[in-house]
Amino acid sequence: MSIMDSTKEIADGRFHRLMGPEALPAFHDLGELEGSWGRRWGAADEVGRLRSVLMRRPSAGLAAVRTDAYDADMGAFVDPDLRWYWTGEDLPDLDLVHAQYDGFVGALEREGVEVVFAPDLPPSFTKSVYTRDPLVTVPGGAVIGRLAPRMRRGEEQSIAATVARAGMPILGTVTGAGLAEGGSFMKVRRDLAFYGSSVRCNPEGGRQLGRILEPYGIRVQQVSLPGYLIHLDMCAVMLDDDLALVNPRLAPYDFMTALWDLGIETVDVHPDEEWSTNLLVLNRRRVLLPAHLERTAEMLSSRHGVEVVPIEFREMLKNGGGLHCSTMELQRDWS
Repeated sequence: MSIMDSTKEIADGRFHRLMGPEALPAFHDLGELEGSWGRRWGAADEVGRLRSVLMRRPSAGLAAVRTDAYDADMGAFVDPDLRWYWTGEDLPDLDLVHAQYDGFVGALEREGVEVVFAPDLPPSFTKSVYTRDPLVTVPGGAVIGRLAPRMRRGEEQSIAATVARAGMPILGTVTGAGLAEGGSFMKVRRDLAFYGSSVRCNPEGGRQLGRILEPYGIRVQQVSLPGYLIHLDMCAVMLDDDLALVNPRLAPYDFMTALWDLGIETVDVHPDEEWSTNLLVLNRRRVLLPAHLERTAEMLSSRHGVEVVPIEFREMLKNGGGLHCSTMELQRDWS
């Protein structure tokens, strides 16, 4: 066929009418997603059966925490160059950190959860173990956030590469002056997520998330966190479609009333176990919870039918995050 004949064929549209295009079914259609992207990526809530999580091993930089950096007023070891902090009066027990982290990974694998590891970063990234923060996931894929503190800036690129390498669609990225971290994003319904604006997550980040997720039928409702509370997952966690564990001393009242308006029962954490909200849900009313939070575990089990799987994780909490912070769901069952 001559160039002239080929040009004529293209011009009269026969080839393109034959080959497409096909806008429908839409991107988020289940058959389309599974056929084009290999699986039903993402999550519609935070209580469906957990299938795959993103994690990163503890940073080698924790070895830099040193005695002369202890600040009695803050009750923590604080790096003068602001690359790390460690709460409490004792230096990190690194053997215990790694043993408890490996125990967490093992517990997930015994539950049949796929663990996708992001690669190690340079030692200066001492908080990169907390993979909840650099992204959010929704039905169909992930949105890459933008981390607030300079000590974490740059984790986003590594997370985006890891998610893409796993095969998960990236639906968007927070840019400009937006700040948005996954720990302050909570999916409560297929069409509704809460976003806690805070010292770490600004309204512009929430506005961008809302714009990115609007085509997927997801409304992002902003609530303001009190004081210097950084993330919504430090004051609340969903346990089932109709049950949430909350810390009423930290949770915004407008957030709690919004849950009640949705018919969601809220259960208060024990006042001495405020870390309890940072648990990880394996399936509806089945959770992983640090073993030392015994009173919350007993209350959830005996009064609310929640099956609690205890694991040791106390040492890692001193780095500033718990089980929920240390994972991001790449896939939960949804339809």
